[in-house]
Amino acid sequence: MAKVVSIHSYRGGTGKSNTTANLAATVARHGYRVAIVDTDIQSPGIHVLFGFDGEDIERSLNDYLWGRRPIREVAYDVTSALLERGTPNSKIFLVPSSVKAGEIARVLREGYDVGLLNDGFQELVEDLELDYLFIDTHPGLNEETLLSITISDVLVLILRPDQQDYQGTAVTVDVARKLEVPKLLLVINKAPTVFNFDQLREKVQDTYDAQVAGVLPHSDEMMVLASSGVFAIKYPDNSLTQTIEAIAQQIMR
Repeated sequence: MAKVVSIHSYRGGTGKSNTTANLAATVARHGYRVAIVDTDIQSPGIHVLFGFDGEDIERSLNDYLWGRRPIREVAYDVTSALLERGTPNSKIFLVPSSVKAGEIARVLREGYDVGLLNDGFQELVEDLELDYLFIDTHPGLNEETLLSITISDVLVLILRPDQQDYQGTAVTVDVARKLEVPKLLLVINKAPTVFNFDQLREKVQDTYDAQVAGVLPHSDEMMVLASSGVFAIKYPDNSLTQTIEAIAQQIMR
């Protein structure tokens, strides 16, 4: 059975999609078949890290949700993004959401069948023979994110060292525990390099009584890359990549 990994944050702007892409690519690099589904349908963006612009997306998750295509037909093989840093068995697929204004407006106006989304996840796992399914969720808590949390084997919560993030994350941690998520990992992102990371890690672990899988520092290199690729693949020797690798190892355990 594939392991389902949901990457979530209570607020936007935490670097959730970037973290999802980096973790999924890192896991795939170890010889696994991995897929990412962008369920942030209202504000999709992870496709950019894999070299797509809006016009490149001819088929999307929206097509599946509206009954126009089976979900396997909206999955793009993006293994080339690994830049030959994987093994012969490494595979990574992406199911993007549409960036067309009309498609986003329809979702906001009509919603969609969340149960159908769950069926699609299962079909994708079977059709692509996946080892890992990563779900890039919509920030906050709604019907879609609750479904993603419920079916997760691993829930990775992204937060910044910010009081608003701390309060929102507390709500999400409480929900995850009530839904009995098997593994909960916290990732602190965009931490100022002037912070003492050991103290920050200890503070967050004590606050939520949950494991901090890693502290990702604010990175000028990441900012300069500007989502034009997957950082951990382009910069394999960077200290940030080493932290991403350590988090990925905890997901794979």
